[in-house]
Amino acid sequence: MYIPSQFAVAEPNVLHELISHHPFGALITHGKGGLDANHIPFELVVDQGGFGVLQAHVARANPVWQEVADDDKVLVVFSAGNAYISPSWYPSKHAHHKQVPTWNYVVVHAHGRIRIRDDKKFVRSVIAKLTRTNEAQEEKPWKMGDAPPDYIEDLVGAIVGIEIEIARLVGKRKLSQNKEARDIQGAGDALIARNQPKIGDAMLACAAKNA
Repeated sequence: MYIPSQFAVAEPNVLHELISHHPFGALITHGKGGLDANHIPFELVVDQGGFGVLQAHVARANPVWQEVADDDKVLVVFSAGNAYISPSWYPSKHAHHKQVPTWNYVVVHAHGRIRIRDDKKFVRSVIAKLTRTNEAQEEKPWKMGDAPPDYIEDLVGAIVGIEIEIARLVGKRKLSQNKEARDIQGAGDALIARNQPKIGDAMLACAAKNA
């Protein structure tokens, strides 16, 4: 990924936080069938390995777990939002017109090695953790025990676990940092007005920092 220095995010704790808040990743593999991409929710375990471990599961019918081998290199891409930026939102554009459209975004690339975990104990653990994380805000959080045991047992048998030890984390936060603070502010305000707070709020925070 091309990363100009002003857009780089290098702090592991910041990258971990972005992954935790945006856990739906694109798993990119290069197995026996060639390049493939699967979109999967991940659970990040930060206290394992040098940069953490990603855990997830896929349908047994999905060929990805048979197309790769343990220790194959993989890439997982996490998107933390994106938005089109109109040059008209930059105050400086109205003074000198030297602005063009762009697209702002925040992404994290997790490079690592995959391991297939085809055992029910691991799969149950992954499901339980994903459920606890994503049900936490519900008034009455769903848990595996709410469903009939034989139903859960059948579902667990129909999926396969995967685990990725992260070897390298790369982050990019493109928020018009190469512009004046007033331009970052103007574009951030425009995104908020258009109900795009994810990048809008990030740009406003960036503008305040650069002011």
